[in-house]
Amino acid sequence: MRKLIAGNWKMNGRLAEGTALAGDLAARAGGDGLASCDLLVCPPAQLLHPVKATLQGSAVALGGQDCHAKEAGAHTGDVSAAMLADIGCSHVIVGHSERRQDHAESDEAVRAKAAAAAGAGLVPIVCVGETDQQRSAGEALAVIERQVRGSLPDVTGTVVVAYEPVWAIGTGNTAQPSDVAEVHAHIRGLLGNLLGDAAGAGTRILYGGSVKPGNAAELMAVENVDGALVGGASLVADDFWAIAQACG
Repeated sequence: MRKLIAGNWKMNGRLAEGTALAGDLAARAGGDGLASCDLLVCPPAQLLHPVKATLQGSAVALGGQDCHAKEAGAHTGDVSAAMLADIGCSHVIVGHSERRQDHAESDEAVRAKAAAAAGAGLVPIVCVGETDQQRSAGEALAVIERQVRGSLPDVTGTVVVAYEPVWAIGTGNTAQPSDVAEVHAHIRGLLGNLLGDAAGAGTRILYGGSVKPGNAAELMAVENVDGALVGGASLVADDFWAIAQACG
């Protein structure tokens, strides 16, 4: 399957910076994109509209960083999946470890958001990952399994799973290819059980956690790694583009 390289800009970028970065990527990708992968950027909410306009006509897709489980209502400061779809998003990240930790989001809450995203026609990118303490205690696979089972929406349609070991996010530490292979194989098996063999085999599993140009090729060559969810390196056009080119 074609790999997906998704950039999570997090809480970074003002108008001039965001549109300049989007314009650079759009110019490089053109209308055909890369033969080996799909490209996606997920800016902060206030940049979604101008970045969408800048990406117009290019092969770079637009995604949100989070959504509310409700379609509308008295939820000050939140954005619904329907709003993201209306502005032109195709994907939305849900359950990122920073949301799980900083906002105490449970698997149940992530599942509701993912279901809302799917219901609005978006592809939810459901993030899972263990902490350093959990890995050291030998609990990594059990934690991942609990999160996958608890966070995936019980709906038909496309979903993406992103494995991001919490201890590797923004730290410069990267999981060893053997560790990535073990976790991704475990997730693949879980997806087969939950979605059926065909759908499980066809679901993208991304790796995230200090992905950069220097390690991208090695990570993308690991079995069951179907792309990357890129954090800091997605803020530099040269780095993000190099990661995308490392897909093959």
